[in-house]
Amino acid sequence: MEDDEIEHVEEENENEEKAEELHSDFEYKDIKDLPGVGSTIASKIRNAGYQDIIALATANPLILVEACGIGEPTARKIVAEAREASKMNFMSGLEFEDKRKSVQRISTGSEALNILLGGGIETQSITECYGEYGSGKSQLAFQLAVDVQLPLEKGGLEGHAIWIDTEGTFRPSRIEQLAAVKGLDPKQALQNIKIGRAYSSDHQVLLVDKIPELINADPKIKLIVVDSMMALFRAEYVGRGTLADRQQKVNVVLHNLQRLADRFNVAVYITNQVMARPDVMFGDPTAAVGGHIIGHVATYRIYLRKGKKGSRVGKLVDSPSLPEGEASFEITSNGIADIEEEKKK
Repeated sequence: MEDDEIEHVEEENENEEKAEELHSDFEYKDIKDLPGVGSTIASKIRNAGYQDIIALATANPLILVEACGIGEPTARKIVAEAREASKMNFMSGLEFEDKRKSVQRISTGSEALNILLGGGIETQSITECYGEYGSGKSQLAFQLAVDVQLPLEKGGLEGHAIWIDTEGTFRPSRIEQLAAVKGLDPKQALQNIKIGRAYSSDHQVLLVDKIPELINADPKIKLIVVDSMMALFRAEYVGRGTLADRQQKVNVVLHNLQRLADRFNVAVYITNQVMARPDVMFGDPTAAVGGHIIGHVATYRIYLRKGKKGSRVGKLVDSPSLPEGEASFEITSNGIADIEEEKKK
Protein backbone atom coordinates (compact mmCIF):
# COMPACT_ATOMS: atom_id res chain seq x y z
CA MET A 1 0.00 0.00 0.00
CA GLU A 2 1.27 3.47 -0.95
CA ASP A 3 2.20 5.96 1.79
CA ASP A 4 -0.56 8.37 0.79
CA GLU A 5 -3.11 5.51 0.84
CA ILE A 6 -1.98 4.50 4.34
CA GLU A 7 -2.26 8.12 5.44
CA HIS A 8 -5.79 8.32 3.98
CA VAL A 9 -6.88 5.13 5.82
CA GLU A 10 -5.42 6.42 9.08
CA GLU A 11 -7.27 9.74 8.61
CA GLU A 12 -10.56 7.88 7.96
CA ASN A 13 -10.06 5.77 11.10
CA GLU A 14 -9.35 8.91 13.12
CA ASN A 15 -12.53 10.57 11.82
CA GLU A 16 -14.55 7.45 12.70
CA GLU A 17 -13.11 7.42 16.23
CA LYS A 18 -13.99 11.10 16.70
CA ALA A 19 -17.52 10.44 15.44
CA GLU A 20 -17.92 7.55 17.89
CA GLU A 21 -16.65 9.69 20.76
CA LEU A 22 -19.04 12.48 19.78
CA HIS A 23 -21.97 10.09 19.50
CA SER A 24 -21.20 8.63 22.95
CA ASP A 25 -21.46 12.13 24.46
CA PHE A 26 -25.08 12.31 23.31
CA GLU A 27 -25.94 8.64 23.61
CA TYR A 28 -29.63 7.90 24.07
CA LYS A 29 -30.37 6.64 27.58
CA ASP A 30 -33.65 5.21 28.78
CA ILE A 31 -35.52 7.33 31.31
CA LYS A 32 -36.79 4.32 33.23
CA ASP A 33 -33.17 3.50 34.17
CA LEU A 34 -33.21 6.41 36.62
CA PRO A 35 -33.73 5.49 40.31
CA GLY A 36 -37.37 5.84 41.33
CA VAL A 37 -38.70 6.04 37.77
CA GLY A 38 -40.86 3.13 36.71
CA SER A 39 -42.63 2.43 33.46
CA THR A 40 -45.70 4.51 34.37
CA ILE A 41 -43.79 7.68 35.26
CA ALA A 42 -41.40 7.15 32.34
CA SER A 43 -44.40 7.01 30.00
CA LYS A 44 -45.80 10.27 31.43
CA ILE A 45 -42.42 11.96 31.04
CA ARG A 46 -42.09 10.86 27.40
CA ASN A 47 -45.62 11.98 26.62
CA ALA A 48 -44.66 15.39 28.00
CA GLY A 49 -41.86 15.60 25.41
CA TYR A 50 -38.81 14.53 27.44
CA GLN A 51 -37.34 11.68 25.45
CA ASP A 52 -34.04 11.05 27.21
CA ILE A 53 -32.04 11.71 30.36
CA ILE A 54 -30.27 14.79 28.98
CA ALA A 55 -33.64 16.39 28.23
CA LEU A 56 -34.70 15.73 31.81
CA ALA A 57 -31.43 17.07 33.19
CA THR A 58 -32.07 20.44 31.57
CA ALA A 59 -35.75 20.56 32.55
CA ASN A 60 -37.39 22.84 35.10
CA PRO A 61 -38.90 20.64 37.86
CA LEU A 62 -41.95 22.91 38.19
CA ILE A 63 -42.71 22.56 34.48
CA LEU A 64 -42.28 18.80 34.85
CA VAL A 65 -44.89 18.81 37.66
CA GLU A 66 -47.41 20.58 35.45
CA ALA A 67 -46.68 18.58 32.30
CA CYS A 68 -46.57 15.11 33.90
CA GLY A 69 -48.98 15.43 36.79
CA ILE A 70 -46.47 14.25 39.38
CA GLY A 71 -45.60 15.71 42.78
CA GLU A 72 -42.97 18.43 43.12
CA PRO A 73 -40.64 16.36 45.40
CA THR A 74 -40.74 13.51 42.87
CA ALA A 75 -40.06 15.89 39.98
CA ARG A 76 -37.10 17.49 41.76
CA LYS A 77 -35.66 14.07 42.62
CA ILE A 78 -35.99 12.87 39.01
CA VAL A 79 -34.32 15.99 37.61
CA ALA A 80 -31.53 15.72 40.20
CA GLU A 81 -30.92 12.06 39.30
CA ALA A 82 -30.90 12.96 35.59
CA ARG A 83 -28.34 15.69 36.19
CA GLU A 84 -26.16 13.31 38.17
CA ALA A 85 -26.37 10.67 35.44
CA SER A 86 -25.54 13.27 32.77
CA LYS A 87 -22.50 14.52 34.72
CA MET A 88 -23.58 18.14 34.37
CA ASN A 89 -20.81 19.65 36.44
CA PHE A 90 -18.27 22.44 36.14
CA MET A 91 -15.22 21.87 33.95
CA SER A 92 -11.93 23.67 33.55
CA GLY A 93 -11.28 26.05 30.67
CA LEU A 94 -8.93 23.47 29.14
CA GLU A 95 -11.63 20.79 29.34
CA PHE A 96 -14.11 23.15 27.72
CA GLU A 97 -11.58 23.95 25.00
CA ASP A 98 -11.23 20.24 24.34
CA LYS A 99 -15.02 19.88 24.17
CA ARG A 100 -15.14 22.70 21.61
CA LYS A 101 -12.99 20.59 19.29
CA SER A 102 -16.14 18.66 18.41
CA VAL A 103 -17.66 21.80 16.83
CA GLN A 104 -18.07 21.45 13.06
CA ARG A 105 -19.08 23.85 10.29
CA ILE A 106 -21.27 23.70 7.20
CA SER A 107 -20.24 25.61 4.09
CA THR A 108 -22.58 28.35 2.89
CA GLY A 109 -21.45 27.94 -0.72
CA SER A 110 -19.64 31.31 -0.66
CA GLU A 111 -16.02 31.41 0.47
CA ALA A 112 -16.36 35.09 1.39
CA LEU A 113 -19.35 34.33 3.63
CA ASN A 114 -17.57 31.31 5.11
CA ILE A 115 -14.59 33.48 6.06
CA LEU A 116 -16.89 36.06 7.65
CA LEU A 117 -18.42 33.28 9.81
CA GLY A 118 -15.12 31.67 10.75
CA GLY A 119 -15.52 28.75 8.37
CA GLY A 120 -19.27 28.37 7.90
CA ILE A 121 -22.42 27.78 9.94
CA GLU A 122 -21.34 26.37 13.29
CA THR A 123 -22.75 23.39 15.17
CA GLN A 124 -23.68 23.76 18.86
CA SER A 125 -24.87 27.29 17.99
CA ILE A 126 -27.89 29.21 16.72
CA THR A 127 -27.25 31.33 13.65
CA GLU A 128 -29.93 33.92 12.94
CA CYS A 129 -30.23 35.51 9.52
CA TYR A 130 -32.58 38.47 9.16
CA GLY A 131 -33.39 40.82 6.32
CA GLU A 132 -36.13 42.10 4.03
CA TYR A 133 -38.06 39.76 1.73
CA GLY A 134 -35.92 38.69 -1.21
CA SER A 135 -32.66 39.27 0.66
CA GLY A 136 -31.69 35.59 0.45
CA LYS A 137 -32.51 34.18 3.90
CA SER A 138 -34.43 31.16 2.61
CA GLN A 139 -32.00 30.64 -0.29
CA LEU A 140 -29.17 30.30 2.23
CA ALA A 141 -31.33 27.79 4.12
CA PHE A 142 -31.83 25.73 0.94
CA GLN A 143 -28.08 25.79 0.33
CA LEU A 144 -27.26 24.65 3.87
CA ALA A 145 -29.82 21.83 3.71
CA VAL A 146 -27.97 20.48 0.65
CA ASP A 147 -24.41 21.30 1.70
CA VAL A 148 -24.78 19.53 5.06
CA GLN A 149 -25.11 16.30 3.06
CA LEU A 150 -21.74 16.76 1.34
CA PRO A 151 -18.54 14.99 2.44
CA LEU A 152 -16.34 16.73 5.02
CA GLU A 153 -13.73 17.68 2.43
CA LYS A 154 -16.39 19.54 0.42
CA GLY A 155 -17.69 21.59 3.33
CA GLY A 156 -20.43 19.25 4.50
CA LEU A 157 -20.97 16.93 7.45
CA GLU A 158 -22.32 13.89 5.57
CA GLY A 159 -25.50 14.58 7.50
CA HIS A 160 -29.22 15.09 7.21
CA ALA A 161 -31.48 18.06 8.00
CA ILE A 162 -34.73 19.03 9.70
CA TRP A 163 -36.73 21.93 8.26
CA ILE A 164 -39.59 23.66 10.10
CA ASP A 165 -41.50 25.72 7.54
CA THR A 166 -43.74 28.45 9.00
CA GLU A 167 -44.38 30.45 5.82
CA GLY A 168 -44.94 27.77 3.19
CA THR A 169 -41.71 28.63 1.35
CA PHE A 170 -40.06 25.20 1.19
CA ARG A 171 -39.69 24.08 -2.42
CA PRO A 172 -38.53 20.50 -3.22
CA SER A 173 -37.59 21.59 -6.75
CA ARG A 174 -34.98 24.02 -5.37
CA ILE A 175 -33.42 21.28 -3.23
CA GLU A 176 -33.25 18.96 -6.24
CA GLN A 177 -31.71 21.71 -8.36
CA LEU A 178 -28.98 22.50 -5.81
CA ALA A 179 -28.33 18.81 -5.11
CA ALA A 180 -27.74 18.08 -8.79
CA VAL A 181 -25.22 20.93 -8.98
CA LYS A 182 -23.33 19.46 -6.02
CA GLY A 183 -23.26 15.98 -7.55
CA LEU A 184 -25.83 14.50 -5.16
CA ASP A 185 -28.80 12.34 -6.04
CA PRO A 186 -31.69 14.89 -6.04
CA LYS A 187 -34.30 12.44 -4.76
CA GLN A 188 -32.01 11.12 -2.03
CA ALA A 189 -31.17 14.67 -1.01
CA LEU A 190 -34.89 15.31 -0.50
CA GLN A 191 -35.25 12.05 1.39
CA ASN A 192 -32.54 13.22 3.79
CA ILE A 193 -34.55 16.31 4.82
CA LYS A 194 -37.44 15.99 7.28
CA ILE A 195 -39.97 18.80 6.73
CA GLY A 196 -42.54 19.97 9.26
CA ARG A 197 -45.09 22.57 8.12
CA ALA A 198 -46.16 24.66 11.12
CA TYR A 199 -49.63 26.24 10.94
CA SER A 200 -49.65 28.04 14.31
CA SER A 201 -47.16 29.10 16.96
CA ASP A 202 -48.34 26.22 19.18
CA HIS A 203 -47.75 23.82 16.29
CA GLN A 204 -44.28 25.30 15.84
CA VAL A 205 -43.52 24.67 19.52
CA LEU A 206 -44.76 21.09 19.16
CA LEU A 207 -42.55 20.45 16.13
CA VAL A 208 -39.48 21.69 18.02
CA ASP A 209 -40.38 19.38 20.90
CA LYS A 210 -40.52 16.44 18.46
CA ILE A 211 -36.98 16.99 17.18
CA PRO A 212 -35.21 14.81 19.82
CA GLU A 213 -37.27 11.82 18.63
CA LEU A 214 -36.19 12.44 15.03
CA ILE A 215 -32.51 12.75 15.97
CA ASN A 216 -32.61 9.63 18.15
CA ALA A 217 -34.09 7.77 15.16
CA ASP A 218 -31.59 9.34 12.74
CA PRO A 219 -28.29 10.35 14.42
CA LYS A 220 -27.02 11.68 11.06
CA ILE A 221 -29.17 14.81 11.45
CA LYS A 222 -26.74 17.73 11.71
CA LEU A 223 -28.84 20.77 10.76
CA ILE A 224 -32.10 22.28 12.02
CA VAL A 225 -33.69 25.03 9.92
CA VAL A 226 -36.57 27.21 11.15
CA ASP A 227 -37.86 29.40 8.31
CA SER A 228 -38.98 31.72 9.73
CA MET A 229 -38.76 31.96 13.50
CA MET A 230 -41.14 34.86 14.19
CA ALA A 231 -43.71 34.75 11.36
CA LEU A 232 -46.45 32.88 13.24
CA PHE A 233 -45.80 34.58 16.57
CA ARG A 234 -45.97 37.96 14.87
CA ALA A 235 -49.28 37.10 13.22
CA GLU A 236 -50.98 35.65 16.30
CA TYR A 237 -49.82 38.00 19.06
CA VAL A 238 -51.12 41.41 18.06
CA GLY A 239 -50.92 44.50 20.26
CA ARG A 240 -48.69 45.52 23.15
CA GLY A 241 -50.86 43.65 25.64
CA THR A 242 -49.80 40.28 24.18
CA LEU A 243 -46.11 41.15 23.86
CA ALA A 244 -45.00 39.66 27.20
CA ASP A 245 -46.72 36.32 26.51
CA ARG A 246 -45.29 36.19 23.00
CA GLN A 247 -41.74 36.91 24.11
CA GLN A 248 -41.91 34.34 26.89
CA LYS A 249 -43.04 31.68 24.41
CA VAL A 250 -40.37 32.63 21.88
CA ASN A 251 -37.75 32.52 24.61
CA VAL A 252 -38.71 28.95 25.52
CA VAL A 253 -38.52 27.80 21.88
CA LEU A 254 -35.11 29.42 21.34
CA HIS A 255 -33.63 27.88 24.49
CA ASN A 256 -35.00 24.49 23.45
CA LEU A 257 -33.26 24.90 20.10
CA GLN A 258 -30.00 25.84 21.83
CA ARG A 259 -30.24 22.76 24.05
CA LEU A 260 -30.72 20.61 20.95
CA ALA A 261 -27.66 22.21 19.37
CA ASP A 262 -25.57 21.41 22.45
CA ARG A 263 -26.93 17.92 23.08
CA PHE A 264 -26.66 16.60 19.55
CA ASN A 265 -23.86 18.78 18.13
CA VAL A 266 -26.14 20.13 15.38
CA ALA A 267 -26.23 23.52 13.69
CA VAL A 268 -29.40 25.58 14.11
CA TYR A 269 -30.17 28.12 11.38
CA ILE A 270 -33.17 30.41 11.85
CA THR A 271 -34.44 33.11 9.53
CA ASN A 272 -36.16 36.19 10.87
CA GLN A 273 -38.37 38.96 9.53
CA VAL A 274 -37.64 42.65 9.93
CA MET A 275 -39.49 45.86 10.68
CA ALA A 276 -38.78 49.53 10.01
CA ARG A 277 -38.04 51.59 13.11
CA PRO A 278 -39.82 54.98 12.83
CA ASP A 279 -37.54 56.54 15.47
CA VAL A 280 -34.44 56.16 13.28
CA MET A 281 -34.00 59.40 11.33
CA PHE A 282 -30.61 58.65 9.77
CA GLY A 283 -29.05 55.42 8.58
CA ASP A 284 -30.75 52.06 8.05
CA PRO A 285 -34.04 51.85 10.03
CA THR A 286 -34.30 48.07 9.50
CA ALA A 287 -34.43 46.00 12.69
CA ALA A 288 -35.02 42.32 13.36
CA VAL A 289 -38.37 41.26 14.80
CA GLY A 290 -38.31 39.60 18.21
CA GLY A 291 -36.46 42.23 20.19
CA HIS A 292 -33.76 41.42 22.71
CA ILE A 293 -34.99 37.85 23.24
CA ILE A 294 -33.62 36.63 19.91
CA GLY A 295 -30.60 38.93 20.14
CA HIS A 296 -29.51 37.44 23.45
CA VAL A 297 -30.02 33.77 22.50
CA ALA A 298 -28.68 33.73 18.92
CA THR A 299 -24.95 32.98 18.85
CA TYR A 300 -24.40 34.56 15.44
CA ARG A 301 -26.57 37.29 13.90
CA ILE A 302 -26.35 38.05 10.18
CA TYR A 303 -28.12 40.97 8.52
CA LEU A 304 -28.76 40.33 4.83
CA ARG A 305 -29.50 43.09 2.35
CA LYS A 306 -29.50 43.52 -1.41
CA GLY A 307 -26.32 44.93 -2.93
CA LYS A 308 -25.31 46.25 -6.35
CA LYS A 309 -26.12 44.41 -9.57
CA GLY A 310 -28.28 41.79 -7.85
CA SER A 311 -25.66 40.83 -5.28
CA ARG A 312 -26.31 40.24 -1.58
CA VAL A 313 -24.39 41.62 1.38
CA GLY A 314 -24.18 39.70 4.64
CA LYS A 315 -23.20 41.72 7.70
CA LEU A 316 -22.08 39.90 10.84
CA VAL A 317 -23.85 41.92 13.51
CA ASP A 318 -23.01 39.81 16.56
CA SER A 319 -20.67 36.96 17.43
CA PRO A 320 -18.95 35.81 20.65
CA SER A 321 -15.57 35.47 18.96
CA LEU A 322 -15.55 37.11 15.52
CA PRO A 323 -15.31 40.80 14.60
CA GLU A 324 -18.10 42.62 12.82
CA GLY A 325 -17.68 42.60 9.06
CA GLU A 326 -19.38 42.21 5.70
CA ALA A 327 -19.21 39.74 2.83
CA SER A 328 -20.71 40.02 -0.65
CA PHE A 329 -22.08 37.04 -2.56
CA GLU A 330 -24.65 36.24 -5.21
CA ILE A 331 -27.61 33.92 -5.56
CA THR A 332 -27.70 32.04 -8.85
CA SER A 333 -29.63 29.10 -10.25
CA ASN A 334 -26.70 26.99 -9.02
CA GLY A 335 -27.01 28.34 -5.48
CA ILE A 336 -25.04 30.65 -3.21
CA ALA A 337 -21.72 31.66 -4.77
CA ASP A 338 -18.96 34.25 -4.63
CA ILE A 339 -19.27 37.22 -6.95
CA GLU A 340 -17.33 36.71 -10.17
CA GLU A 341 -15.62 40.10 -9.93
CA GLU A 342 -14.36 39.27 -6.45
CA LYS A 343 -12.95 35.94 -7.65
CA LYS A 344 -10.85 37.65 -10.31
CA LYS A 345 -9.14 40.00 -7.83
